[in-house]
Amino acid sequence: MSKMAEMAQTIEELRTAAASINAAADWLYQQFSGDDDDAQATEAPTKKKPKPELKLEDVRAVLAEKSRAGHTAEVRALLQKYGAAKLSEIDLANYEALMKDAEVIGNVS
Repeated sequence: MSKMAEMAQTIEELRTAAASINAAADWLYQQFSGDDDDAQATEAPTKKKPKPELKLEDVRAVLAEKSRAGHTAEVRALLQKYGAAKLSEIDLANYEALMKDAEVIGNVS
């Protein structure tokens, strides 16, 4: 493998790792960012916090993790299910459904 190809591969691996770290940080923030439980209990029950919109980087991080865990074929099949060869071709509106489908990849039933 040439030096440039190695460099390109390393850069892509760094970007994937950064996306994974970002997704993990977002998840942790969402889990622990609320005020204490007493403050949440006083809120009106009809108020619901809107779900944060999924970003390409969030979805990419999850799919990259599945692929690294040995489920590359399943990830590719999932992308094809949504009519794409790569993640960037999938419509943003399908990200939530895609993430739900990705959750089951690698889970032992």
